[in-house]
Amino acid sequence: MTLFGPGDPPPPPEPTLWYFGYGSNMERGTFLGRRQMKPVEVCPAVLADWALCFDLGIGPGERGVGNVRRAPGTLTWGVAWRITRRQAQHLDRTEGVHKGGYRRLPVTVLAGDGRPLEAFTYRSEHGRAGRKPSRRYMGLLLRGAREHGLPETWVEHLRGFELAVDERTGQGSLFEPGRRSS
Repeated sequence: MTLFGPGDPPPPPEPTLWYFGYGSNMERGTFLGRRQMKPVEVCPAVLADWALCFDLGIGPGERGVGNVRRAPGTLTWGVAWRITRRQAQHLDRTEGVHKGGYRRLPVTVLAGDGRPLEAFTYRSEHGRAGRKPSRRYMGLLLRGAREHGLPETWVEHLRGFELAVDERTGQGSLFEPGRRSS
C-alpha cells in the first residue's frame, strides 16, 4: 500500500470519456441522483444522423423508453457528460448493458460550442414499434432539455411525441388545461 505524504505528488487523474444522454439521463436529478454520477464536465450536444424514438418497451402496456435509430439527415439533441471510466461501468450496469437491453454505441457529437466530442451512447436492438413515452418519462426529458438550454425547436419536437397511457397511473395528457408541463 502506497501512502502519499504532503510533499508527494497526487496520483494521476482517472481517465475520462464522454457519454451522450438523449433520454432521462439528460435530467440532472436522474443522472446525478438516481444514477449517482459525478461528471467532470457537462454540455449540450447534438448527434447527427440518428433519430430519437421510444421503441424500447417497459411494462406490459404501450410505454417505451428512449432509443436511437439510424436516420440520415436527422439530429438528436442531448447532453454530453464527461465521466470517469469507473462511472461509465456503473452507468452500464444501471442501463442494463450486462442484461443485453442496451449496448454502447461509439458516436461523435458536436458540443454546443461546436467542438466534436468522441463519446458513447446507448442503443438497443430490441425496439418494438407501437411504443410511446409515458407522461412521467417525457417530463424528465423536457426538464433535462430545459436545464441544459437545448434549442427550443428540440423542446417543441419532444412535446410533439404522442404519449402512452401509463397502465400504472391512468395518466392524463401532458398538456392538460390548467396544468403546467415540466
